Amino acid sequence: FRIMSMYKLYVPVTSAMFWKFDLHTSSHLEALLDKEDVTLIELMDEEDVLQECKAQNRRLLLFLCQDQCMQELVRMITTEPPAGVEEIKRFKYPNIACELLTCDVGVINDKMGNEEPLLETLYSFLEQPSPLNPLLASFFSKTIGNLITRKTEQVLSFLRRKEGFLSLVLKHIDTSAMMDVLLRLISCVEPPPLRLETLTWLNEEKLAQRLVELIHPERDEERQSNASQTLCDIIRLSRDQANQLQEMSQPDPLLTVLESQECVEQLLQNMFSGETTESCIINGIQVLLTLLEIRRPVVDGVMDAQGFERSYTVNSTILLAIQPHLIHFHQLLLEPPKRNPMLTTLGVLEEPLGNTRLHVARLVASLLYTSSASHAVVAQELCRLNTMDLLLDLFFKYTWNNFLHLQVELCVAAILRPCAHEMRLQPGMGAATETPSEPPVTTENSAHNLMVTHLFQHCHLVQRILEAWEENDKIQSEGGMRRGYMGHLTRIANTVVHNLEKGPVHTQISSLITGLPEDYRGRWETFVDQDLSEANRRNTIDLIGTGNPRPSSEDDMESPFPKELTLQQAFSDYQIQQMTANFVDQFGFNDEEFTDHDDSIGATFDRIAEININIDAGQDSVSANTAVFEACSKERIQPFDDDEEDIWEEKEMNFATQAKSHCVGCSLYTATGWVADFGEVNSKAPAAGVGFSAWDTPDTQPAATEAEEKGWAKFTDFQPFCCSETGPRCSSPVDSELSASDSTKPNQNRKLLRHYLFSYSNLGTNYIALD
Repeated sequence: FRIMSMYKLYVPVTSAMFWKFDLHTSSHLEALLDKEDVTLIELMDEEDVLQECKAQNRRLLLFLCQDQCMQELVRMITTEPPAGVEEIKRFKYPNIACELLTCDVGVINDKMGNEEPLLETLYSFLEQPSPLNPLLASFFSKTIGNLITRKTEQVLSFLRRKEGFLSLVLKHIDTSAMMDVLLRLISCVEPPPLRLETLTWLNEEKLAQRLVELIHPERDEERQSNASQTLCDIIRLSRDQANQLQEMSQPDPLLTVLESQECVEQLLQNMFSGETTESCIINGIQVLLTLLEIRRPVVDGVMDAQGFERSYTVNSTILLAIQPHLIHFHQLLLEPPKRNPMLTTLGVLEEPLGNTRLHVARLVASLLYTSSASHAVVAQELCRLNTMDLLLDLFFKYTWNNFLHLQVELCVAAILRPCAHEMRLQPGMGAATETPSEPPVTTENSAHNLMVTHLFQHCHLVQRILEAWEENDKIQSEGGMRRGYMGHLTRIANTVVHNLEKGPVHTQISSLITGLPEDYRGRWETFVDQDLSEANRRNTIDLIGTGNPRPSSEDDMESPFPKELTLQQAFSDYQIQQMTANFVDQFGFNDEEFTDHDDSIGATFDRIAEININIDAGQDSVSANTAVFEACSKERIQPFDDDEEDIWEEKEMNFATQAKSHCVGCSLYTATGWVADFGEVNSKAPAAGVGFSAWDTPDTQPAATEAEEKGWAKFTDFQPFCCSETGPRCSSPVDSELSASDSTKPNQNRKLLRHYLFSYSNLGTNYIALD
């Protein structure tokens, strides 16, 4: 502490001397700038050139903003470095040049945005033949993106004068950096009128249609993937900005085109034209899934008026375009693209599920969750194709594919809870916990009712659940492994039970289950009352302190630890909760205790006794923790015998104890009849080689007689109950009440007792009784 004080005292003096005498080393960069023939490469070799540039070093910026230097920097990020050099060193200067151009310094941004020759040099990178160097493409994308953000009007005016700009960007779309350039044009243009003007220009260039054309079986996979990702990002960005910028008088032209029936039909025709490929199908379905998104997770805390995450309305034209092609997706479930057998941890899978069928299942789930005027058409087509029955077949066939199990579970939940996600967003609806009344009969509700009937009667959902559950029980009883779909099957069964009790279609579900064959109906009731309830009980996590302790017999059967240790841990956890937050602050030493004054020797021991660790059990409403303590005490802890002598009674006492040392590597000392002697210390050391024990019993006890004469406390026959062989072990302090007679001689006895307790606790034992 004294060292810290001196340090704080002398820091200001040292700092003043540092700056007064100019002890800091000057940057080598300044010395280079003093040279008349300094080159750009020499400056770029300095490791602090970027820091000096961001700190807007005036001399450095004047040098960099020279026409020759700026042209050289742009040339570095757009020209392939010479070959034959180590890869790390080849792109060292292009990387530094990109960082210098994009360090967001106003002078450099103005120079780049206002000088058309520099923009021409930068634009020439797009005119290079494919494929582009991906690293240089990232430098180009970062530089042009920074200019679009900082010098928006100048850069957009330049790009719009280039007729082949979009064609060149789409030509190089197989490089992911080009995708970033397009997204910058959509998301980083401000203010809103200028953004709308830019979107109109991109729409006139038919950006959306040209990206859709790239999702075709004849295109390479990288080009298809980047085009699909670009379309998904455009849809999400356009919807987000449309929600945020309510003042826009016109809708987003790109989003309007992408949600049109013609554009979706063009995408589907490309997906199923000629020989279908997995890459084309998956990338096309990803775009459809984005168009069908009705809910989005909360981003940056933005919520709608009702407090839920952002929601979107699905255009009915999207469903009208998808409906004729549902038969093609159904066929993909039956005959997916060929895949080779796959080796898994459970053996060889001859016919893997594949990414194609998984994406089709995701598409079906999204279609079932939509609620638009055209949903009935889609629901009827799915029932006609018997798609849900096929998905349930795949559910039980691919036992270990939880990705598929989740999608099938979502499909069942969407059918049994029609429009549940939309109902809670509608204004004027009641609380979500209330049982909704039967919805009015509409075309949409009729379609949902058709799906519910189809699920129970044609797909035999209840029968499948019962048979799969019984089969799993049989396999497990024979020593086999639990089926991988059992968790999702439990959730599906709970969904049925929940919507049978309450839900928009609970009356229909009840009548359908009542119409089951008598055998299945009885098995279902038994299953719900026994097997499903037991599974739910096992899956429920009981938090500590939320319920009554289990009976002793249950503890003995289930606990893998000895019952004494289990109770000790529970009791320790209970009393730890009683500790106050300032316990750590109270426990320890003050700065004054490091002084050499003898008066402060007992200060620490006085403060230990002031720590309040008593249990407040006098309240009318006993807390759950107190109930746990009382129950454990009655069951496990043996009460004191009333006939026993009160060890804390104010009288002459001797402490006799059997102390067990729990220190690792220490010997076990056991002795009885030890008498506390606080007389003068015998400084005589034991003879060499002779064992010494702190608990050895002296041959004579003259000190005890002397203590009686001087009025010192005498401890007799003290046996801690927590160290007995019969009583339970306890690792927490136990509160003991003192009699009213303690007020006669509190000071000497309390200090003596604290000295004893502190010494006793430092010998390695875990059991202390404090007043």
